[in-house]
Amino acid sequence: MLTVENVSVAYGDREVVKGVSFALENGQWLMLCGPNGAGKSTLVKAIAQSVRWSGRIVLEGRNIRTIRPKELGRMVGVLSQNHQLGYAFTVEEVVALGRYAYGGPLMGRDMEGENHIRQALERTGMENLRRQSMLALSGGEMQRVFLAQVFAQDPALLMLDEPANHLDPVYQRQIFSLIGDWLKRPGRAVISVVHDLSLARRYGTHALLMTGGRAVAQGPVEAVLTRDNLNQVYGMDLYRWMEELLDCWRQA
Repeated sequence: MLTVENVSVAYGDREVVKGVSFALENGQWLMLCGPNGAGKSTLVKAIAQSVRWSGRIVLEGRNIRTIRPKELGRMVGVLSQNHQLGYAFTVEEVVALGRYAYGGPLMGRDMEGENHIRQALERTGMENLRRQSMLALSGGEMQRVFLAQVFAQDPALLMLDEPANHLDPVYQRQIFSLIGDWLKRPGRAVISVVHDLSLARRYGTHALLMTGGRAVAQGPVEAVLTRDNLNQVYGMDLYRWMEELLDCWRQA
C-alpha cells in the first residue's frame, strides 16, 4: 500500500528525519517508536503532505506528489492527540466533516455519506451523543468523536499521532481496540506514533524504531522491540524497568 524511500525532512539547517525508508502492506499496523525528538511525528507529517520533504513516497502504486489534495483526503486519514475547537459544533457535525473530501454542496449529506457517518457513530459508541455539543464532552469522548470522523472519511491508510497519549487506560483501550476492529476490513493499513511500548507490542503487527531522525530497526514488532534494540535507542534496560513495574502489581 505504501512505500517510503529515503525520506528526509529539515527545518532550516536542522534535519529531523534522515533518509528513512519502509514499506507498509494491507492489513499491517506499523508502530513508530522511539524517544522524544526521534522524528516520528515529523515522518507522519511528511506522509500526510503537511511538511516539506525530500525522497520518494508511493501510495497505492502512485507517486504521492501527483495525487491531488482532495483525492489524497479520501485515501489518507490522520488522527492527532490534540484538537482545537472554537465553536460549539455537535458530535454529528464534527463527524460529518470527515466527508469533506468527497465534495459537493451538501458536504457528504448524500445517502452514502449519511451511511458512513451513521456507521462511524455506531462503531465508536457515540450515536446517543450525536446531538451533544463537543464542548460538553470529556477528553476520551472527544477523541472518539475525532476517531469517528476519520472512520467516516473511510480512508485506506489511517495515521495516528499519539492518539491516546493523554487519555486514561479505559479510553486508551477503547481507542486502540476500535482501530484494531477497523483494520480487519481488507484494503486498510495503520501507522501509529506511540510512546507506550506495551501498546505497540499489544496492537502492532510491525514496528519502526527511530532515534535521531534515523531508522534503527524495522520489521515484525516482536523482532524490532527487542532488549538490545531498545537499549541502543533509549540508553537504558527498558525490559528490566518494565519488569520492575510489573513486580509492583504482582506484590500488591
